[in-house]
Amino acid sequence: MNLVLFSIPWIDALHHQNSFSGIMKTVLIWIVAYVLGSIPFGVLYARTQNLNLREHGSRNIGATNVARSLGKKAGALTLLGDALKGWLAVALAAWTLGTPTAVAGAGLMAFLGHLFSVFLRFKGGKGVATGLGVSLYIMPLAALGSIAVFAVTLWTSRYVSLGSILAALALPLFGLFLKMPLPYITVSLIIALLVLHKHHENIQRIMAGTESQFLKN
Repeated sequence: MNLVLFSIPWIDALHHQNSFSGIMKTVLIWIVAYVLGSIPFGVLYARTQNLNLREHGSRNIGATNVARSLGKKAGALTLLGDALKGWLAVALAAWTLGTPTAVAGAGLMAFLGHLFSVFLRFKGGKGVATGLGVSLYIMPLAALGSIAVFAVTLWTSRYVSLGSILAALALPLFGLFLKMPLPYITVSLIIALLVLHKHHENIQRIMAGTESQFLKN
Protein backbone atom coordinates (compact mmCIF):
# COMPACT_ATOMS: atom_id res chain seq x y z
CA MET A 1 0.00 0.00 0.00
CA ASN A 2 1.27 3.45 -0.87
CA LEU A 3 1.96 5.18 2.44
CA VAL A 4 1.91 8.57 0.70
CA LEU A 5 -1.88 8.34 0.78
CA PHE A 6 -1.73 8.60 4.55
CA SER A 7 0.92 11.32 4.88
CA ILE A 8 0.11 14.13 7.27
CA PRO A 9 -0.29 17.35 5.25
CA TRP A 10 2.05 19.53 7.30
CA ILE A 11 4.83 16.90 7.34
CA ASP A 12 4.43 16.36 3.61
CA ALA A 13 4.58 20.10 2.94
CA LEU A 14 7.78 20.52 4.94
CA HIS A 15 9.33 17.51 3.25
CA HIS A 16 8.86 19.09 -0.17
CA GLN A 17 10.41 22.43 0.78
CA ASN A 18 13.83 22.79 -0.84
CA SER A 19 15.32 25.43 1.45
CA PHE A 20 15.52 26.36 5.10
CA SER A 21 13.85 29.69 4.36
CA GLY A 22 10.99 27.89 2.62
CA ILE A 23 10.47 25.66 5.66
CA MET A 24 10.52 28.63 8.02
CA LYS A 25 8.05 30.52 5.82
CA THR A 26 5.66 27.57 5.89
CA VAL A 27 5.97 27.19 9.66
CA LEU A 28 5.37 30.92 10.14
CA ILE A 29 2.21 30.89 8.02
CA TRP A 30 0.93 27.88 9.93
CA ILE A 31 1.54 29.65 13.23
CA VAL A 32 -0.39 32.66 11.94
CA ALA A 33 -3.18 30.30 10.82
CA TYR A 34 -3.29 28.73 14.28
CA VAL A 35 -3.48 32.14 15.98
CA LEU A 36 -6.25 33.21 13.59
CA GLY A 37 -8.15 30.04 14.37
CA SER A 38 -7.70 30.65 18.09
CA ILE A 39 -9.66 33.92 18.07
CA PRO A 40 -12.84 33.07 20.07
CA PHE A 41 -15.40 35.33 18.38
CA GLY A 42 -18.29 33.93 20.40
CA VAL A 43 -16.53 34.58 23.70
CA LEU A 44 -15.52 38.09 22.64
CA TYR A 45 -19.03 39.01 21.51
CA ALA A 46 -20.54 37.62 24.70
CA ARG A 47 -18.18 39.75 26.76
CA THR A 48 -19.53 42.87 25.07
CA GLN A 49 -22.91 41.78 26.44
CA ASN A 50 -21.50 41.14 29.93
CA LEU A 51 -21.93 37.39 29.54
CA ASN A 52 -19.38 34.66 30.25
CA LEU A 53 -20.26 32.25 27.46
CA ARG A 54 -18.27 29.40 28.99
CA GLU A 55 -20.52 29.50 32.05
CA HIS A 56 -23.81 29.84 30.18
CA GLY A 57 -25.99 27.42 28.23
CA SER A 58 -24.02 24.49 26.87
CA ARG A 59 -20.78 26.36 27.75
CA ASN A 60 -19.59 25.91 24.20
CA ILE A 61 -18.01 28.91 22.46
CA GLY A 62 -19.68 28.30 19.10
CA ALA A 63 -22.51 29.95 17.21
CA THR A 64 -25.26 27.63 18.45
CA ASN A 65 -24.69 28.44 22.11
CA VAL A 66 -24.30 32.13 21.29
CA ALA A 67 -27.62 32.08 19.42
CA ARG A 68 -29.37 30.35 22.29
CA SER A 69 -27.84 32.69 24.86
CA LEU A 70 -27.84 36.03 23.03
CA GLY A 71 -30.16 35.64 20.05
CA LYS A 72 -30.00 34.66 16.41
CA LYS A 73 -28.21 37.83 15.28
CA ALA A 74 -25.39 37.20 17.74
CA GLY A 75 -25.23 33.58 16.63
CA ALA A 76 -25.03 34.61 12.97
CA LEU A 77 -22.20 37.05 13.71
CA THR A 78 -20.30 34.36 15.59
CA LEU A 79 -20.82 31.90 12.75
CA LEU A 80 -19.51 34.46 10.28
CA GLY A 81 -16.47 35.27 12.39
CA ASP A 82 -15.56 31.64 13.05
CA ALA A 83 -15.95 30.73 9.37
CA LEU A 84 -14.07 33.80 8.18
CA LYS A 85 -10.99 33.04 10.26
CA GLY A 86 -10.74 29.59 8.67
CA TRP A 87 -11.19 31.06 5.20
CA LEU A 88 -8.60 33.77 5.79
CA ALA A 89 -6.04 31.28 7.08
CA VAL A 90 -6.12 29.16 3.93
CA ALA A 91 -6.37 32.23 1.70
CA LEU A 92 -3.17 33.56 3.27
CA ALA A 93 -1.45 30.20 2.78
CA ALA A 94 -2.62 29.99 -0.83
CA TRP A 95 -1.27 33.48 -1.52
CA THR A 96 2.09 33.01 0.20
CA LEU A 97 2.81 29.28 -0.10
CA GLY A 98 0.67 28.03 -2.95
CA THR A 99 1.04 24.25 -2.75
CA PRO A 100 -2.03 22.16 -1.81
CA THR A 101 -0.20 20.45 1.05
CA ALA A 102 0.87 23.77 2.57
CA VAL A 103 -2.60 25.26 2.15
CA ALA A 104 -4.23 22.17 3.66
CA GLY A 105 -1.81 22.31 6.58
CA ALA A 106 -2.76 25.94 7.24
CA GLY A 107 -6.43 25.00 7.18
CA LEU A 108 -5.86 22.25 9.71
CA MET A 109 -3.88 24.59 11.96
CA ALA A 110 -6.72 27.14 11.91
CA PHE A 111 -9.19 24.39 12.77
CA LEU A 112 -7.00 23.16 15.63
CA GLY A 113 -6.69 26.75 16.82
CA HIS A 114 -10.43 26.87 17.34
CA LEU A 115 -10.43 23.54 19.17
CA PHE A 116 -7.41 24.38 21.32
CA SER A 117 -7.32 28.16 21.51
CA VAL A 118 -4.16 29.76 22.83
CA PHE A 119 -6.41 32.52 24.19
CA LEU A 120 -8.56 30.09 26.20
CA ARG A 121 -5.82 28.02 27.82
CA PHE A 122 -5.92 25.57 24.92
CA LYS A 123 -9.61 24.88 25.24
CA GLY A 124 -12.15 25.78 22.60
CA GLY A 125 -15.16 24.80 20.55
CA LYS A 126 -16.13 22.04 18.17
CA GLY A 127 -14.77 23.64 15.03
CA VAL A 128 -17.74 23.25 12.70
CA ALA A 129 -17.88 26.85 11.48
CA THR A 130 -14.10 27.14 11.19
CA GLY A 131 -13.98 23.89 9.25
CA LEU A 132 -16.69 25.29 7.00
CA GLY A 133 -14.62 28.38 6.31
CA VAL A 134 -11.59 26.26 5.44
CA SER A 135 -13.59 24.02 3.13
CA LEU A 136 -15.32 26.93 1.39
CA TYR A 137 -11.91 28.06 0.18
CA ILE A 138 -10.22 24.76 -0.69
CA MET A 139 -13.27 22.75 -1.82
CA PRO A 140 -16.17 25.19 -2.41
CA LEU A 141 -18.46 22.78 -4.25
CA ALA A 142 -17.91 20.05 -1.67
CA ALA A 143 -18.58 22.61 1.06
CA LEU A 144 -21.86 23.61 -0.57
CA GLY A 145 -22.83 19.95 -0.68
CA SER A 146 -22.10 19.66 3.04
CA ILE A 147 -24.14 22.77 3.75
CA ALA A 148 -27.05 21.11 1.93
CA VAL A 149 -26.63 18.00 4.09
CA PHE A 150 -26.67 20.18 7.20
CA ALA A 151 -29.76 22.08 6.08
CA VAL A 152 -31.75 18.94 5.26
CA THR A 153 -30.73 17.25 8.52
CA LEU A 154 -31.60 20.31 10.59
CA TRP A 155 -34.95 20.68 8.83
CA THR A 156 -35.90 17.04 9.39
CA SER A 157 -34.40 16.39 12.83
CA ARG A 158 -34.07 19.90 14.34
CA TYR A 159 -30.72 18.84 15.77
CA VAL A 160 -27.86 21.23 14.98
CA SER A 161 -25.40 18.69 16.36
CA LEU A 162 -26.60 15.89 14.06
CA GLY A 163 -26.57 18.22 11.07
CA SER A 164 -23.01 19.28 11.92
CA ILE A 165 -21.82 15.70 12.27
CA LEU A 166 -23.36 14.49 9.02
CA ALA A 167 -22.20 17.57 7.11
CA ALA A 168 -18.63 17.09 8.35
CA LEU A 169 -18.65 13.38 7.43
CA ALA A 170 -20.09 14.17 4.01
CA LEU A 171 -17.35 16.69 3.18
CA PRO A 172 -14.51 14.23 2.37
CA LEU A 173 -16.97 12.09 0.41
CA PHE A 174 -17.93 15.06 -1.73
CA GLY A 175 -14.23 15.83 -2.10
CA LEU A 176 -13.56 12.32 -3.37
CA PHE A 177 -16.51 12.48 -5.76
CA LEU A 178 -15.30 15.81 -7.15
CA LYS A 179 -11.71 14.49 -7.42
CA MET A 180 -10.22 17.23 -5.29
CA PRO A 181 -6.47 17.24 -4.45
CA LEU A 182 -5.54 14.53 -1.98
CA PRO A 183 -4.24 16.95 0.71
CA TYR A 184 -7.63 18.68 0.77
CA ILE A 185 -9.49 15.40 1.10
CA THR A 186 -7.10 14.27 3.84
CA VAL A 187 -7.60 17.45 5.86
CA SER A 188 -11.38 17.29 5.40
CA LEU A 189 -11.31 13.72 6.73
CA ILE A 190 -9.24 14.74 9.77
CA ILE A 191 -11.63 17.62 10.42
CA ALA A 192 -14.63 15.30 10.10
CA LEU A 193 -13.20 12.81 12.60
CA LEU A 194 -12.38 15.56 15.09
CA VAL A 195 -15.86 17.07 14.71
CA LEU A 196 -17.31 13.61 15.35
CA HIS A 197 -15.15 13.23 18.46
CA LYS A 198 -16.08 16.68 19.75
CA HIS A 199 -19.77 15.76 19.45
CA HIS A 200 -19.58 12.49 21.39
CA GLU A 201 -21.69 13.87 24.23
CA ASN A 202 -24.26 15.17 21.73
CA ILE A 203 -24.44 11.71 20.15
CA GLN A 204 -25.14 10.18 23.55
CA ARG A 205 -27.91 12.71 24.21
CA ILE A 206 -29.44 12.15 20.77
CA MET A 207 -29.55 8.42 21.44
CA ALA A 208 -31.10 9.08 24.86
CA GLY A 209 -33.61 11.54 23.42
CA THR A 210 -32.38 14.41 25.61
CA GLU A 211 -30.54 16.53 23.03
CA SER A 212 -31.81 20.10 22.70
CA GLN A 213 -33.53 20.98 19.45
CA PHE A 214 -32.54 24.28 17.88
CA LEU A 215 -35.83 24.93 16.08
CA LYS A 216 -38.99 24.57 18.09
CA ASN A 217 -42.61 25.14 17.26
